[in-house]
Amino acid sequence: MKRSQTSAPRETVVPERVSIATPEPAAARGEPDPTFTLSLCGDMGDLELLLPGEADVLVRGLRSFQLRDMGSRGWNQQHENLEKLNMQAILDATASQGEPIQELLVTHGKIPTLVEELIAVEMWKQKVFPVLCKLEDFKPQNTFPIYMVLHHEASIINLLETVFFHKEVCESAEDTVLDLVDYCHRKLTLLVAQSGRGAPPEEESQYSSPMQELQKQAELMEFEIALKALSVLRYITDCVDSLSLSTLSRMLSTHNLPCLLVELLEHSPWSRREGGKLQQFESGRWHTVTPSEQQKLSKLDGQVWIALYNLLLSPEARARYCLTSFAKGQLLKLRAFLTDTLLDQLPNLSDLQGFLAHLALTEAQPPKKDLVLEQIPEIWERLERENKGKWQAIAKHQLRHVFSPSEQDLRLQARRWAETYRLDVLEAVAPERPRCAYCSAEASKRCSRCQNEWYCCRECQVKHWEKHGKACVLAAQGDRAK
Repeated sequence: MKRSQTSAPRETVVPERVSIATPEPAAARGEPDPTFTLSLCGDMGDLELLLPGEADVLVRGLRSFQLRDMGSRGWNQQHENLEKLNMQAILDATASQGEPIQELLVTHGKIPTLVEELIAVEMWKQKVFPVLCKLEDFKPQNTFPIYMVLHHEASIINLLETVFFHKEVCESAEDTVLDLVDYCHRKLTLLVAQSGRGAPPEEESQYSSPMQELQKQAELMEFEIALKALSVLRYITDCVDSLSLSTLSRMLSTHNLPCLLVELLEHSPWSRREGGKLQQFESGRWHTVTPSEQQKLSKLDGQVWIALYNLLLSPEARARYCLTSFAKGQLLKLRAFLTDTLLDQLPNLSDLQGFLAHLALTEAQPPKKDLVLEQIPEIWERLERENKGKWQAIAKHQLRHVFSPSEQDLRLQARRWAETYRLDVLEAVAPERPRCAYCSAEASKRCSRCQNEWYCCRECQVKHWEKHGKACVLAAQGDRAK
């Protein structure tokens, strides 16, 4: 008895450029024996996740939550809203169509709310999550609700990175910019401390339990959050001429950020050697750097250099930075990095080179002992004071009411996340281009029958059909059943 086989596509029509809003594949319309195509991904300008009125409602509704309410139904709703705002802000910034999300956050005064939520979830991860994991009856069947809380910090810092490019956002942070500077300092200090052990590897293997997998994901997430914090800090230094005296003092005296940034350049935690090849972490992945590209300045190194330039050469900062013998020794290490190749890529650093040459000939300053009245960050201390001694009670409450959902609750939540993370939007905000399912080269065309696999050319699509054909037909039938 002959077995019927699904035939490979007979021809491929590749349009020059199609919109995301293309007609659905013939298979989804129920037409027989379709000829499916490779379609190019659309322009991001064609995408709109939120209408202006919807974005305004979501921004107005942003509020702070208590630690015990993290993961609750109301908190989950706000997390979904933040994800939508985050994706829309990335789409707007990439398509250069104005940035209404940033404008709404400033208009409605919600930047301080985002900073408070950011620090609250950081505290939850440090104070509550470890206690939760040690509870005897903590045996989650599904770790997705916990992952959402862990991921919340990444969502907020990513949104702040996108909008802090604009100086008015930094100004609208008001007093919470002090808390944000402290937050960035904590993240960068951990990044320097961990650089001796090497950056966490990419997710690549199976773990023996869901919690071990969750902890590994959290480790990688923490590394990426620290890199986002570096970008936010650099944007804050762009506003150094308008920062308060307390903020400048916090950055230059309390935390001595110039010396911390020198440590980052020395250790370069976003670079590593694997099998004799140089790799750099960018857009969420480790990429092998070809020999011809190794002299090219990476984005993260560029952020450090720009922050150093702002902190050392702006008149406001130079007037308040005490160049002690320790600071002088640390800063003079920069001269070894200021090569002609680097100066060609960032010409403004020639001014920094001149500053360092002058610094080498000057005497170090004694530490200042002036009595200065200044503001101090209050969000972390206030949250810690309000919840001190309650960490175990919070963990037990969340175990009973938040992290033990029913099967029905999980299905409902999964459905809501499927609506939030639309496939076309995810593709548009993806940090890198998709890869060909057959040869792994960069791909710009997708199977229009199932919309799941990507290819670089027609030949790879045909060669991969023997493996992909069955899954493709099943996916098309599933769409038709809906």
